[in-house]
Amino acid sequence: MDHRLTADDRKKQLVKIGLMMLRDKPIHELSIDAIAAEAGISRGLLFHYFPSKRDYYVAVISAAGRRLLRVTKPDDALPPEQQLLEMVTQFVAFIARRRTAYISFVRGAAGGDDFAVEVYDETRAALTKRILTYLGAPEVADDPKSGDYLRVHAWLSYTEDLAIEWSGLLEPDRPYSADHLVDHSIEALQMLRKL
Repeated sequence: MDHRLTADDRKKQLVKIGLMMLRDKPIHELSIDAIAAEAGISRGLLFHYFPSKRDYYVAVISAAGRRLLRVTKPDDALPPEQQLLEMVTQFVAFIARRRTAYISFVRGAAGGDDFAVEVYDETRAALTKRILTYLGAPEVADDPKSGDYLRVHAWLSYTEDLAIEWSGLLEPDRPYSADHLVDHSIEALQMLRKL
């Protein structure tokens, strides 16, 4: 391992290792010693870049939120209806592919860690705004008091929970395909908006 990385590069490397390890265990179970060993540095040097274990966890959680937003961003050239379909498809696929890490992200927020809650809330707000824009309601995308905003925000929790539970089943036990789950979720969104 190259020990001459710049401070920024080293921090990025350490966060990337944390994201990789999140695939198998929740954030609070990440071992600082294992992360330092993977990076080829001492535990003490890791704390040179991140003053505390919590600072490191915050950096990893923030990176997880940014990754979710990046991965679920559809092609801007697509028509809005296709953008919505693409975003929901990628959202479900992301949860299925990184289920343990995603649950860690959600439960970190549910566990009440202030920063995890903030990152989760910001990520959820960004997804809500995107969806409202695809639905042709950009005027309420920045109005969290609007009924439409609240419904879309709540619908994301429904879709998220459905994808978490569905992806936790063995493939032969899943009652439907990922495509069906996506179609169902979008249909549920359209119905909710009519209520």
